[in-house]
Formats: sequence, C-alpha cells, structure tokens
Amino acid sequence: MPKPQSLNRQHAIGGAIGVAVLVFALAYRFFPEALKVEPAMLKSHPAAVSSAPAAVGAAPRKLTPAESELNAGPPISLAPAAVIAARARQGAFGTHEGKGKVAELLTRAGQSARAGNLAGPDKDSAMALVLQAVQQAPDDPHVKTAVSQLHARLVANAQQSLATGDAEGARGDLEALKRLPGPQDDLATLAARIDAAARVQPLLEQASDLIQQGKLEGKGDDSALALYRKVLALDPENVVAREGLQRVQQAALDRALGAAAQNDDAKADAALADAAAILPSSPALAQTRARIEAMRSGRAANLMAQAESAFDAGNLDLAQRIAGQAAALGASTEAFLARLQNAREYADYHPGQVFADRFLDIAGQAPAMVVIPHGSFEMGAPERSRSQSGAEQPQHEVTIAKGFAMARAEVTVAEFRTFVHQSGYVPDADRLGGASVYDESNGRMQMRSGVDWRDDYAGQRAQDDDPVVNVSWNDAHAYAQWLSKRTGQHYRLPTEAEYEYAERAGTTTPYWWGTGSPKQKVENLTGTGDRSPAHRSWANAFKNYSDGYWGPAPVMSFLPNPFGLYDMSGNVSEWVADCWHDNYVRAPTDGSAWVNPGCDERVIRGGSWGSAPEQDRSAFRLGAAADARSGRVGFRVTRDL
Repeated sequence: MPKPQSLNRQHAIGGAIGVAVLVFALAYRFFPEALKVEPAMLKSHPAAVSSAPAAVGAAPRKLTPAESELNAGPPISLAPAAVIAARARQGAFGTHEGKGKVAELLTRAGQSARAGNLAGPDKDSAMALVLQAVQQAPDDPHVKTAVSQLHARLVANAQQSLATGDAEGARGDLEALKRLPGPQDDLATLAARIDAAARVQPLLEQASDLIQQGKLEGKGDDSALALYRKVLALDPENVVAREGLQRVQQAALDRALGAAAQNDDAKADAALADAAAILPSSPALAQTRARIEAMRSGRAANLMAQAESAFDAGNLDLAQRIAGQAAALGASTEAFLARLQNAREYADYHPGQVFADRFLDIAGQAPAMVVIPHGSFEMGAPERSRSQSGAEQPQHEVTIAKGFAMARAEVTVAEFRTFVHQSGYVPDADRLGGASVYDESNGRMQMRSGVDWRDDYAGQRAQDDDPVVNVSWNDAHAYAQWLSKRTGQHYRLPTEAEYEYAERAGTTTPYWWGTGSPKQKVENLTGTGDRSPAHRSWANAFKNYSDGYWGPAPVMSFLPNPFGLYDMSGNVSEWVADCWHDNYVRAPTDGSAWVNPGCDERVIRGGSWGSAPEQDRSAFRLGAAADARSGRVGFRVTRDL
C-alpha cells in the first residue's frame, strides 16, 4: 500500500496537469493568435474575405460551426434581416477576456454588435469602439480580427439592404466601411450597386404598376418585362428584378399550358418560346415543357387509336389524315404509314403471298392466288425483233401502280365443274356444239362436235387437275363473275398488260428463263425430244428439250417463274380481258384493259403445249373470237386487292 506522502504527491501532480489542460483549452478558445492559429472570421461575402488580414504561414484550420453554417448556403445578402440578426448574436468578434483598455473595448464592441448596433452615431456602437481599439493598439491581432469581422458584417448588411430595396441603409453601411482601416477593394463594387439602386427603385415601382395593369410582356418599354431587364442591366444581382422575371415567365408558361389544353399547338409553342426568351434555363420552363409534351403524347396516342379504327374500317384516307395529326404531335407513325401504304398497294397482303378466298354461301374456295408487286416494265417487243404483223409494237412503258393477285395456275377442270354445277351456266361448247381439238391422225387441230370443257386437248375425258380447255372468252368471263359473287371479292380476267408483266416477272429477256432452249424443265413446251402417242415430233420446237408431255400437263407440274406463277409461257394459252387491237398505238400505259364496247374479238396470251418457240415469248399476242373454243386455250383469273 502506498505511503500517504506518495498519495499526496500523485494528487498534486494530477491536479497540476488538469489545470494546465484547462488553461490551454481556454487559451485556444479565446487567444488563438498566441498559439499561432488563424482567428475565426465571420465569412458572409467574398468581399469580406478579401479584406480580412491573413496570418502569414498559417496552417489550414477546421471551420467553426458558425462558419460552416454561413458558408453552406447562399450569400447572406439574400437572407432575411431576422436571420442575419440571429447569426450576429451567436458569436461576438474581437472579444477577449484579458485585462486592459483594448480588451475592454473589444468586449464592449462585441456586445454592441450582438445588439445590432454596428455603426450607429453614438459612442457605444461597434464601429466607434473598434476604431478606439485601433487607435490604442493597431497591431494587436485581436484588433485586426475585430476590424475584419466588422468589415464583413457591414458588407453583409449593405447587401441585405440592397436586396430589400433600402438603398439609404446600404449607403450608410458603405460610409461606415470607408472609415475602417485595411483593404477596401470590394467597396467599389458595392458603391456601384448602391448608385444603381437609386435608378433601379423607380423602375421597380413602375414594373409593379404595370403588373397590376396586366402589362407583363409586350413590345417596347411599356411592359414589366422590359423594366425588369433594365433593372438587371443596372444591377445584375437585384433580387426583386429576378423574381419579377420569374413572375413574367410564369405568365407566359400559363398561356402555353392553356393553349395546349385547347389543342392549340401553335400558340403553345409561341408561348413557350416567349418564356424561353425570358429565362432559358429555369426549372419552371423545363417542367412546363414536360407537362405539355405529356399532354401532346396523350393526344397523339388517342389520335393513333382513331387512325387504327379508321384503318380497320377500310377508310384509308381518313386514317392517313389522322396519323398526320398524330405525327405533328411527335407520335412515331413510320410503321403505321408503312402498313397504310401496304394496304393501299396490297390490301394488307405482301408480294409473293399465296392465299385463297373461301366461298361465302357454299362449301369450297376460289383458286389459290399469288400477290403480284406493283411496278413498271417495257411492254411489247423492240423493233429488232418485230413480228411479221407488227402486233407487238410500239414497245412502250407501262406502270402498274397497285398490286394485284393472280391465280398461281390455270383454272382446272374440277374448279370449272364446280362453277357449272353451282351456277347452271351453259358453256359455249355445249351451246354451240363442240370445240377445236388435236387430231393425232393428221397432227392438226380440228373442230369436233360433242367436245366440251370436260374433255382434254384430244377430245378425251380430262383429269380433274388438268387445265380446263375448250372454253371460250365468254365462259372464262362468266367464271370470274361467279367467283366474285361467291367470295365477295372482285375477280376478273387479267388485262393484257398485267399478263405480260406477270409473265416477264421482272425479266427483260424473250422468255422469263432467259433466251433460247431452257436448261431444265421450266414449262410444258414443244421440244425436239417430245413424241406424240403416234410418235410424231415437232417441226419447230426448242432444241434438245423434252418435258415428257404431248398435250397439257396437270397444272403446276413444272417450275414457277420469279413471281411464283406456274405455266405462264406454256401448257395452255390463256384468255385475257382486252379487245384485240392490231398494235399498241394509243394503248393504255397504266395496266388497265383496252376495251372497246361491243368488241367480239379478244386477246390470247402465253404459249401452249403446241406453240412454236416464237409463240412462247413474253411479248407474243394473238386474237380470237370471244366464242372460240380450243384444246390449246384455257384461262386463269385475277383478283383486285
């Protein structure tokens, strides 16, 4: 156990250390200069900082709570006077609790400052007391700190006075500042603002009157906007003018919202432009633009829904007009307009698509159709390959502006049978008696009684999938009309221009497969390798070609052309809608049928199983009476989209 003397000694040492720590803390708090620490300064404005004396070689220090609060927000000149007064009372400047005249003056100056008496005329103002301290000890660090802090307080007061329109109060603070020793570089700027305030105040009052009269904007100087701009030209930091600009801009933004609510986009955009010219980067402008964009987006969505409804109802013109209105509101309409254009050109089908319309009132369906793309081509043959009759001239450009559908193959015996049985129609072969068929005994086509659409090229019973032959133009036309009734769509015979366009399928060569003899089985053509049942051969045929048929083949037995159509240049020739004309002088150039009322001779296009190579060319054409029947002629149909 320690001796009593040791305990007493330890207690004495501990007490001495505690007193030393307490003295050091008090010295650090009230006499920082003695410890070579930069004194705390009230930093309320950059000008105040620049005028404060800096300790040479002083180390960086941590800000006091009061300094942190003041430096964390906007300039104190924008704070209410009550806030400034409260902050002034929170910490005195220049006080120290030492003895002597200077310490007493600074302590009293701090008390006056806390009471709000900075630069009054009496001898107890902070200004008067600090100036006395300067006379007593101009080099005292505490005195210098007091001068610096008083300077900062006066600058802050002056700026607050200017912000509230009290130019005289600011001028009084400026005069007081001039009496303080030390740097005064910031006073020129303050003086300029005070001088401007004298001219600014009448302008602000006029602007207030104009706002009451509703004259916020307008041309010339007779508007609040013009006056606020003048004020800011004189005093760029004027808070009242800045708030005035915000008020004027808000009026323009309200106009924009009102116009947008009434769907008047031109007025809304004009009002937004006016608002942007006032304060281009204001949050209110951005928010209003966003609201108007949202309103327009909603309207655009509604318009697009209306456009879709019009499209579904088949009113394409109305759908396009409504979509245009939606596009003006920023809606994305590219996909819809593409659908609309496709509907105009292909009725929502697409080129190359195969479809078949079902009958509406009976079981069954129309022949399978292929959608043919619209386009242009040179119809007829060039002069260098002019036929002897000149029927294929002059060669001319034809533009087919709208897509159409053409049957993939010739109408079959089975399809024609359904028509005859369901309609009660009497074909010309039955009505007139017979048709022209192939006679194997002499190798010629000859009229034979008792032959009709049920029979093949030689007068024998045909198979269901054989192309129907021994039918006239009248029969083919009647079949197309019957299809229209059964399906509710417009079926017809192809025009002569449509047939050649579809047969060429984008090619410019004599045949769709190129020139000369095919390299593979492309169509049912006359070939040097073909033989009849009696072993006859063709005198004029494609060399080194054989397709295995003498007479028509079942439809779609060979390759399709590039448009997906079968048997366009072979198998059987086909009736088209046009009347026969000896040449193309004055022929239509839009792909329509060239028809003369009452004409009794129609056009046949495409080669057949018995055609010479010259007759298989895409440009070849032939005329025949509308009631002619032949074992080499059939037909296919076309449908409008």
